[in-house]
Amino acid sequence: MDLKTLQALYGLKWNPFAPEVPVEGLLVTSAIDQFCFRVENLALDGGFALLAGEPGTGKSAHFRLLAERLGKIPELVVAEFERPQGGVTDFYRELGSLFGIPLTGNNRWGGFKSLRAKFKGHIETTLLRPVILVDEAQLICDAVLEELRILSSTRFDSCIILTVVLGGDMRLCQRLERSADLKPMDSRLRVRRILGLKSHEELLATLRHLVAVAGNPALLTDGLSRTLVEHAGGNLRTLMLSAQEVLAAGAAKNAKRLDEALYLELTGAELARPRVKVAAAKPVRR
Repeated sequence: MDLKTLQALYGLKWNPFAPEVPVEGLLVTSAIDQFCFRVENLALDGGFALLAGEPGTGKSAHFRLLAERLGKIPELVVAEFERPQGGVTDFYRELGSLFGIPLTGNNRWGGFKSLRAKFKGHIETTLLRPVILVDEAQLICDAVLEELRILSSTRFDSCIILTVVLGGDMRLCQRLERSADLKPMDSRLRVRRILGLKSHEELLATLRHLVAVAGNPALLTDGLSRTLVEHAGGNLRTLMLSAQEVLAAGAAKNAKRLDEALYLELTGAELARPRVKVAAAKPVRR
């Protein structure tokens, strides 16, 4: 489903249901705004933040909006950690690459000192703590989390020189809560946001926002919007995938507007029909 087709048929600037929706097209709720604001303040003092939730509950949107906002702060260094599943050696190699320091896996102590010196120099110049964003953090091994914790502070833990945002599914929360080895990390989380399933009202608001900013507020009928929401189970990703299917089906049929019939045709569901009462047969007199 190419962009030219969407523009010609529906006047859309982009596919409103695709994962690559531009950041300016995402819905910024008061909860997201508050989370971003708290992390922005955290960059002044340093520390750890946690963003967790089951798949499809909005973590990616949070991270994209947060990265966008942090990127607008003058002189703030924001690094996105891309390989959380690696070991300690890979951890130092990637951090070295992110912060422009050539590090080797066989000299962790040298890498540790170089990174700390880099962070301290940045703070002295800008008064801001560098920020590291770690998505899929449930994949990080305990040893790397410990390295990250120790690396982030100096002077017997009294001076914080790094801001870290950990994002992951609920396995990350469970590890932090249950593991004795990770208790020190858990105790340092200054900002926590746990995402859950969305209400029907929240999902409807998201749908309406996405199609409006994409250029066609009337793309979906109200009946279709409500049907999609009812079958999403409170999950944003499920909602978007279903809406994408309907959009593709509508484009294939050159439908001017997407309605409930398209969804029912795709899923094989049937419209609810009112039950007709059948009158009881009268006894036949002989």
